[in-house]
Amino acid sequence: MEEKNNEQVVENKPVDTEAPLDKNVRLMSPTQMVVRRFFRSKLSIVGLIMVVGLFIFSFFGPMIYTQWGEIELDESGKTEYAVSTTTYTVNGVEYTIHQTTEKSLKDNFLSAPSKEHILGTDNEGYDVFVRLMYGGRISLTVSFIAVFLITILGVILGGVAGYFGGWIDNLIMRICDVLMCLPGVPILLIISTILDASDIDAKYRIYLLMIYLTFISWTGTARLVRGQILSLREQEYMVAAEAMGYSTARKIFKHLIPNVMPQLIVQMSLSLGSMILYEATLSYLNLGVKAPYAAWGTMINIISTNQDVLQNHWYVWVPAGICIVIAVLGFNFVGDGLRDALDPKARR
Repeated sequence: MEEKNNEQVVENKPVDTEAPLDKNVRLMSPTQMVVRRFFRSKLSIVGLIMVVGLFIFSFFGPMIYTQWGEIELDESGKTEYAVSTTTYTVNGVEYTIHQTTEKSLKDNFLSAPSKEHILGTDNEGYDVFVRLMYGGRISLTVSFIAVFLITILGVILGGVAGYFGGWIDNLIMRICDVLMCLPGVPILLIISTILDASDIDAKYRIYLLMIYLTFISWTGTARLVRGQILSLREQEYMVAAEAMGYSTARKIFKHLIPNVMPQLIVQMSLSLGSMILYEATLSYLNLGVKAPYAAWGTMINIISTNQDVLQNHWYVWVPAGICIVIAVLGFNFVGDGLRDALDPKARR
């Protein structure tokens, strides 16, 4: 009798690549994978809630809370009475006159939080809660515009420098070196002085200052894009694009720049927090938004000249500081989450 081996023989059958996929198998696109990794992080969700909450508060809050306006004073008609005494003598007889003077106070300033004013009023009689919302509009709008313009300039100039190289690369990089050496604050002081002497509306001064910041801040983005393109332009798909005769603009903006977008998105989200701090600093130094218009930095500026407000009226400046902290932390959390989600090597 022939003895059978107990070993099991496994046949190598060819795999049918055209077989239909299992209905229970769900394929995910790269975008869905990024979104899934982003929402796995608790800090990313917290940061997103912070940012969305600030946008709702700043842009939709004034539509709901319409009791007071941004530059509307509280003319509550408070009245105080001053009694003055005058003594004079006529023909040896002394006369005393008591005169009561009524003084109407137009501005209900530095009032404590109440039903009428949720966060009280500042030293000028403006509602702090309302100015907090309008100040958020200024800070968020200016920051997004500045970061958007910085990214556009950096992508265009950095892409051109990285792709062409040679004297074009040297020229753009030397311009970056010069701009990075410019003293930012002294030049801002000069520009602010010039704007003070002009007839430009105080509400739009901060936008002009942010244009200058954009002019000197695109260098970091340009260097990032240039460095990425220097490594990407030697890849196989770029050789194929060259062989197919694609135009230079198409190769740069359709094949190279999209591969740099993950790093750009992360940098933009992190730059938003820095730009909000920059805007708040300018307003605090009285270089940005001027009264009677509101900005978070302008609302904190009061403590530099009024120690009484710093010590006894916390509700005037603390909420603005909290909003700045929430905005910066929120954008940083979102930036960290995007960095991890867009990293193809991330395992978590």
